[in-house]
Amino acid sequence: MDIASNVPEISALELAVQLDAGEALQVIDVRPPGVVAAGRIDLVPPPRFRNIACSDLIACPTLARTGIDPAIPATVVCSRGHDSRIAAVHLNRLGCRANSLRGGMAAWMMVVLGRDVATPPSLDRFIQFDRLGKGALGYLLASDGEAVFVDPPRDGTAYLRAAAQARARIVGVADTHVHADYISGGPILARTLQVPYYLHPRDALYPYDGTVGRVDFRAIEDGDTVRFGRCALRVLHTPGHTEGSVSYVLDDVAALTGDFIFVDSVGRPDLAGKTTEWTADLWESLELVKRTWRSSLTIYPAHYASARERRPDGRVAASYGALLDANHALTFTDPAAFAQWVASQTTACPDAYRRIKAVNVGLLDVDEDAAEELEVGRNQCGLAAAGKR
Repeated sequence: MDIASNVPEISALELAVQLDAGEALQVIDVRPPGVVAAGRIDLVPPPRFRNIACSDLIACPTLARTGIDPAIPATVVCSRGHDSRIAAVHLNRLGCRANSLRGGMAAWMMVVLGRDVATPPSLDRFIQFDRLGKGALGYLLASDGEAVFVDPPRDGTAYLRAAAQARARIVGVADTHVHADYISGGPILARTLQVPYYLHPRDALYPYDGTVGRVDFRAIEDGDTVRFGRCALRVLHTPGHTEGSVSYVLDDVAALTGDFIFVDSVGRPDLAGKTTEWTADLWESLELVKRTWRSSLTIYPAHYASARERRPDGRVAASYGALLDANHALTFTDPAAFAQWVASQTTACPDAYRRIKAVNVGLLDVDEDAAEELEVGRNQCGLAAAGKR
């Protein structure tokens, strides 16, 4: 009989909801330290997060040797939920209240939490979706029974469920840019729902060699508007992270900035080997918004590097004025100094990013297993995030 057959389990969504609600839980990650460094469950503060290899944990004869608090429930995590079951059995024998994360980090990498954010005048519902394992953010904007998705992941289940709950019909799907760290759900959602997929044409090609992509899209250009309900999303071309990067400005009170501006950083311009040219583009885009955006404008990015970028309510957002003071990338006044800083922050691009870009422009098909492997680990899309690694 399998000794782990009766171990208590918890789903990734259940764990996410509990942690998001601030419940006191411990997470015991039994994966190798090098793997954990690439991405872990960071909703848990360090005192309640422990990385102990499964073999070392099982060898501990007492709970005291592990440092685990017997008074606090613990969830054991591995890659796919196998080793964690064995480790959870051992911890329970030692007097710990432990369960196993069903599906492991593979399941955690897919879980999405939706959080309502402040609703601008032209919207009835504005939801930020947090893909916790990737540090990736997407959005649902609903107005007068119509809705648009922005930057959805390949599994759009949470988005579709939220739209149904909001009684809103999806009339469009948009990407702020062609993503490098995850496979977009934009094209397939648009095909399935038979609605437009909005993308800037300069991103509709493979940036490494210029090959034209094979993805159906409705071209958007600087100054265009995406209309639904009583809302008109204004398109602002903000290249630098990619050539076709755009920000969507809503009622002049909010901006979905994609990988252009984050809370702690800006999008790295080195992902396609055109660092000099794209750094200059990024500088010009930053100068443009410094001239035109109000300090009260709320920034909603497509990524975050760590939990410290979340507000106390869990949302990832900040006023543009606050970022002008706190985001180091926005403090430069000289383009040469900015370029030097960019060069100092640049690290090697993850190998998977080339393949993910190819998938997202329709030049490569992958199955679910391959997609899961490509998306392993947190995003490395921000300059400051890359520089701190």
